Amino acid sequence: MDRTVPTSGNEEINLYLRTYYSLLRSSREVQIKTLIEAHKRMNSALHIFADGPKPDMAAFIYAILRMPKCLDQLRLIIMGQSEQVFAQHGFPNVERWQQVSAPGRRRRSFFDGKDQLAVYIASRSDIDDIVPILVAYQIERRKLRRLLDKENVIKELERIRDTKGGIPSGNSLVRLAHMTEIPVEDLQRLCQVWGEKTAEKFLNIAQTKQELSIRSLAGSLADYKRATRRWWRNVERFLPDIIMPDRPVYFVSSNTHSLPNLLSGYALHIEEQIKAYIHENGSADLQQEYHDILERNVPSSRENFLYYALKKLEQDNPEVTAARLQAERDVGLVRIPSEHAFDIEVQVIPINTIDLQRMDSRLSLPQIEQLQKSEALIVNIDYPLGMAAYQVLTEIARNIAEVRGVYIMGKAATLNGRIGDIMIPSVVHDEHSLNTYLFDNCFAADDVAPYLVYGTVMDNQKAITVPGTFLQNEGYMSVFYQEGYTDMEMEAGPYLSGIYEMVRPKRHPSNELVNLYSSPFPVGILHYASDTPFSKGKNLGSQNLSYFGMDPTYATMVAILRAIFETELEQIDN
Repeated sequence: MDRTVPTSGNEEINLYLRTYYSLLRSSREVQIKTLIEAHKRMNSALHIFADGPKPDMAAFIYAILRMPKCLDQLRLIIMGQSEQVFAQHGFPNVERWQQVSAPGRRRRSFFDGKDQLAVYIASRSDIDDIVPILVAYQIERRKLRRLLDKENVIKELERIRDTKGGIPSGNSLVRLAHMTEIPVEDLQRLCQVWGEKTAEKFLNIAQTKQELSIRSLAGSLADYKRATRRWWRNVERFLPDIIMPDRPVYFVSSNTHSLPNLLSGYALHIEEQIKAYIHENGSADLQQEYHDILERNVPSSRENFLYYALKKLEQDNPEVTAARLQAERDVGLVRIPSEHAFDIEVQVIPINTIDLQRMDSRLSLPQIEQLQKSEALIVNIDYPLGMAAYQVLTEIARNIAEVRGVYIMGKAATLNGRIGDIMIPSVVHDEHSLNTYLFDNCFAADDVAPYLVYGTVMDNQKAITVPGTFLQNEGYMSVFYQEGYTDMEMEAGPYLSGIYEMVRPKRHPSNELVNLYSSPFPVGILHYASDTPFSKGKNLGSQNLSYFGMDPTYATMVAILRAIFETELEQIDN
């Protein structure tokens, strides 16, 4: 079969990739500054002002949200697959260092308290994520230093630090914006990220020079497979009463909150407590939203609102978190944190232990009580990054009895929609394998639309799996857009490569048109839009999904769980 393959033809991106992979083969550390020119030439859609004199604050904020808070103290970032790999290369006991995390990335990291960060990576996709983030940070930090390293700015920052609690506000914020020529709204976003450390961090940028270096300790496919195997062994050890090779599995890739919230129904059963918390501690907007929901003044979901508010309640009440986790255990859901490997939590729940009376009512189906006869498990993983999806799915498939369905919820950038829309692809072009996958997505718009309030559901879409968030530019996106590819994400391609190997007797091909219509189990992929990259400078560094991000998240998870229940009821009937 002939095909017209979308091709970016973007030598700048390919040159950037070749440059840092060739440098990372070195046994010595590589200075980030050697990659700056290649990064700038790429003209990244996420870093559109990289080569300009003024700071690109959207790119800077995006970068600092995806690295631990100790980023400004670092000199060296070391990447490896496991504690053993670090020890073999002269970094013993890295797990005794301080464990640190980033708001916008799940990646197990350890800080030595001085200037080194050890980072566990699950696949080459982590490298394609980390390297451009560090280069973008280095570029923008240099620009900020030129603006901040002035006597009047330093004095203003010292005054803010000593008298304003460290956060510029009001007139001081306006003065600082005027002195630095950084827009007020960008300074406000940084204040939200850094909080009371804002003035202190600005002073650190102004008064110190920082040159980052990076080192990759090992990068063979065998290294990644060994790390993934160790991750799964931890899951098996955690579940001594469940023999995985004897149980059919519904595989779900999503997040750590939507599936447990829907199945336990905990937030719905403590509504009075949540209501009291909102009344006493909630913002005016939160209080008004809840009032409007109860009065039916807005179409928002009451259930989704309660799940959102539960998270707020837990921030101030650890006993509520403990009670929620107990409610999850009561319905058979087990959370398994990762240990000594990459940071991907696993949740396992036997379908026959779900309390059908307590779960979210949107999951109800005719004869749902028959699920008590089920022997199947739902295995939900906290969605991995890029090629780690392939590693995880193929490892699980090798160690279980039967896969009865694969369901993927993921974030994506949309080229033709709005933030909060849901895209349902039936074609995925994978930039990792260069394959174009055709498959029968088990979801249609009608399966999701009844549960989505604020966005639009678009089925029969074409998705492209990109190697990294920074590794795109307008030319790259325009070529795919002309071919009808409007859904840009990072996991669908690797998952489909894994599915190919689950249903065919050979490794997935490369640079082919691949027909997966004959899959013996349902495959469902749902993407909700979190970025609109054709909107200049608008990304999750400059905004966030906040409350309205709950709407597409729960709409997709309701559709996934209903699909699982429907498939399992058919299995029981047969």
